[in-house]
Amino acid sequence: EVQLVESGGGLVQPGGSLRLSCAASGFTFSNYDMSWVRRTPGKGLEWVASIYSDGSRTTYADSVQGRFTISRDNAKNTLYLQMNSLKAEDTAVYFCAYDRMGAGRGQGTQVTVSS
Repeated sequence: EVQLVESGGGLVQPGGSLRLSCAASGFTFSNYDMSWVRRTPGKGLEWVASIYSDGSRTTYADSVQGRFTISRDNAKNTLYLQMNSLKAEDTAVYFCAYDRMGAGRGQGTQVTVSS
């Protein structure tokens, strides 16, 4: 069974940091480019960042460029999102997925940025 399981979310103050993880199983993780997307009540599903299957290239939405870092450990079948300098507008449910449209995403992990 193909599974993507996100974790690491929580409540953080503005300016704080969180590291999200996504555990992949049921497919050959190292063969796939991966992405993080997020869902907010006002904007719907929004692409956040993507990474090549071998980790050689990363791309980011303008809204998170310079603050977020996507990475992966193919030996551990795990995708990461390091989020720094968090803002209130980063509040969302975060998902890992196969593509920018959020295909195959899991249940997600809630990130709330609030003082």
